[in-house]
Amino acid sequence: QVQLVESGGGLVQAGGSLTLSCTASGRISTIHHMGWYRQAPGKQRELVATTEKDGATEFADSVKGRFTISGDNAMNQVTLQMNSLRPEDTAVYYCNARSRLWSAQRGNYWGQGTQVTVSS
Repeated sequence: QVQLVESGGGLVQAGGSLTLSCTASGRISTIHHMGWYRQAPGKQRELVATTEKDGATEFADSVKGRFTISGDNAMNQVTLQMNSLRPEDTAVYYCNARSRLWSAQRGNYWGQGTQVTVSS
C-alpha cells in the first residue's frame, strides 16, 4: 500500500501564497501519477493539478497561471505552489497518487487532506 502525508495548509489573506507538500511512502515504485484535489464544504472534490511520472502536468482552468506543481520521477513527493490566492480557493486539499493501471479498487491513494483558508 501507499501512504500519503500532506503539509503546508493554513490561513492566508487574499493575494498571498502557500506551498503544499505531499510525501508518499510504501509501494511508491507503482506510482505513475501524483496530484492535488480539493473539496470545499458542500461541493464535490475537484482536480487542482496533477503531474505524471514523465513530467506532464495538468491544471484546472481556475488555477492556471497562479499555481504550479512539481515532483520527481521517483513519484515520492509532489509540491503545489499556490500564488495569488483567492477566497474561492478555500477548501481541504488532498494529495492523490495513482498507479499506471488504477481503478476504484486498487492503485488509487489519498492523503487525509490539509485545510487551506483564504480570507478577504
